[in-house]
Amino acid sequence: MAAETFLVTGSLGCIGAWVLRNLVAEGVRVVATDVAVDPVRPRLLMDDEEIARIRFETLDVTDLERVKELVARHGVTHIVHLAGLQVPFCKANPALGARVNVVGTVNIFEAARAHWGQVRGLAYASSLAVMGPDHLYPQKPVRDDAPLHPQSLYGVYKQANEETARIYWQDWGIPSAGLRPCIVYGVARDQGMTSDIAKAMLAVAAGKPYHIRFGGPVTLQYADDVARLFIACARSGHQGAAACNVRNDVTEVERFVALLNDGYAGSRITCAETHLPFPADLDDSRLRSIVGDVPHTPLALAVEESVGLFRRLLNEGRIDLRQLDA
Repeated sequence: MAAETFLVTGSLGCIGAWVLRNLVAEGVRVVATDVAVDPVRPRLLMDDEEIARIRFETLDVTDLERVKELVARHGVTHIVHLAGLQVPFCKANPALGARVNVVGTVNIFEAARAHWGQVRGLAYASSLAVMGPDHLYPQKPVRDDAPLHPQSLYGVYKQANEETARIYWQDWGIPSAGLRPCIVYGVARDQGMTSDIAKAMLAVAAGKPYHIRFGGPVTLQYADDVARLFIACARSGHQGAAACNVRNDVTEVERFVALLNDGYAGSRITCAETHLPFPADLDDSRLRSIVGDVPHTPLALAVEESVGLFRRLLNEGRIDLRQLDA
């Protein structure tokens, strides 16, 4: 394999931290970017020697010239674009949400276009939020090309990202793969309503009760698997602008709660009856056509790994339990 340099935007978030961990484990040169440079979440997954192998750079993705400069100066060959503001932030400040999520993504594509040839692959984060409520999708599993009915500005911005990718392929031949994660769980997932799945495992490790604020059918995706998917998509050589569902474990929150309460003595996890407003039964055939076998850690094993890592971090005093109250 030719020498690689990965640029990872939004690298200090949950998925970003796991992407860094996987690339560092491979010995790949990594340029990690975010609006800050304190690697709080990556440090949960890597030791100081591993962190020292990463080149951290500040980046506001709304600054096109800065994006281009970093791609050029570091000889970036692959981009994993994860930077973005989540649902509540987009709702609270729509203009800023649009600048970061829409203009920021355009800037990533512009930088890739300016240096295509040096840049050989681009994967970016879309979201299941591009879809509407489950009742709008009577045919199951829901295909990647099902009609999109976003119910939030965040979802609208992610739909705009998918359309941006389509036009960059149509007009300039810049290929990309966008992934639509749903409930990503694991160590370092500590923000947003759907982080309740990860927080429930932290609560088990800490011997504390926890109430998940939703129930019903869900699609669960281990953060390590999702990170490996982004890396694989960036390397795939896919030609086109693919927007891909991510499936992995389709289950019910109630079954997940039972897995915790039956498997760990003293576990006191409960859940609400309210269902999330997205379909859970997703078809991932487009993704499989791009990467082949989709990374998938069975749910029980992923839970075991996560609880074990949470316990180690708690023993070392390296994780803040106040997130359980957020």
